[in-house]
Amino acid sequence: MAEGNTKARVVILAGSYRIKGEIELLAGARITDYMLDSKAFFAVTHAEVWDLEGRKIFAAPFLNVSRSHVVVIAPD
Repeated sequence: MAEGNTKARVVILAGSYRIKGEIELLAGARITDYMLDSKAFFAVTHAEVWDLEGRKIFAAPFLNVSRSHVVVIAPD
């Protein structure tokens, strides 16, 4: 992690999946700022993927998420 960055726990709704994990924010940045600056894909670490019924599908140390599929992202 670069100096001055901070990890933020988030929950992401993307299609029929709910993703929980961490994103790396610049110090003082908001999640909105992060999404505005992100490329086509962004990294989520310590990721868990759940279906909308609440069943855990899988977990991964690192996951790339397609920005275009994100419907909602919020602090967890």
